[in-house]
Amino acid sequence: MTISVIIPTYRRPQDLRRCLRALAAQQRPADQILVILRPDDRDSWPVLAEAGMPAVCRVPVATPGQVAALNAGLRRAGGDIVAITDDDAAPRPDWLQRIEAHFAADASLAGVGGRDWVHHGAQPAAGQAATVGKVQWFGRVIGNHHLGAGPPRPVDTLKGANMAFRRAVLAEVRFDLRLRGRGAQVHNDRAVCLAIGRRGGRLLYDPAVAVDHYPAPRYDADSREGFSSEAQADAAHNDTLVMLDHLSASRRLAFAAWAILVGTRCDPGIIQAVRLAPSQGRLALHRWAATLRGRLAGLRTWRGTDHSCGRPRFLGGTQPCRP
Repeated sequence: MTISVIIPTYRRPQDLRRCLRALAAQQRPADQILVILRPDDRDSWPVLAEAGMPAVCRVPVATPGQVAALNAGLRRAGGDIVAITDDDAAPRPDWLQRIEAHFAADASLAGVGGRDWVHHGAQPAAGQAATVGKVQWFGRVIGNHHLGAGPPRPVDTLKGANMAFRRAVLAEVRFDLRLRGRGAQVHNDRAVCLAIGRRGGRLLYDPAVAVDHYPAPRYDADSREGFSSEAQADAAHNDTLVMLDHLSASRRLAFAAWAILVGTRCDPGIIQAVRLAPSQGRLALHRWAATLRGRLAGLRTWRGTDHSCGRPRFLGGTQPCRP
């Protein structure tokens, strides 16, 4: 069994160095490491040569966004298993060894992921959660990948900083070009996981398959620093699109009602916006308005998709979907 590792990166040379050092220290070395680089990210290019790792390959991609980067890496990947991590993550030494062991033990397994220990300062965030990576019947997603504890268990979704798939399964789905955003394109991991699940693929979460995650700045609208109406709308668009793809007709109605009326702290509906207003003031209103705008845009994108194969309809919507 061979393993390819995909690392999308953009303007984070120090983080990329740490990630590559962690991959160099793997007990089970990667057969191929694909670092996806934009042409204007000149500071990151020398990092690959400095690493001195024969398995490292540079994959240039001109289109902004994580989806294009991941698809470019997937096209170049030659391993039986494709493992994906972020440039601001550092896989622990037994990461690939544990991933390979899970796939070797269960030929029916489509994907494996684990805990990302999120660092804000010197120590990782504390806490534990039993429920990880689950979609509730009405479309609310419980993540908690950074808090998972206990034995391996089946899940609906994995987290992009720490996930691996059989290449043959991932190649059938690929990463969704309809997702919005100029950088992170949040929820692309959820989209690919749920698409694999709809095809019968099983996903496993094992907290022992671990990476250390050092969230770094993003150089797009979703900078992680302060509120961005554009990033908020993009996130709500992507969440709406992914869940409408995934849910049955009756559950879509429940999702729409929940999303508009309630929502979450990050993507508030009316009730959440009212609840947050005393502490956030006008920010709660701006966040709610951007979320609603994104929800409606996600609905329009979903309605413009040929659901017989999951690709956008041709102009006019009358021609059949083609491979």
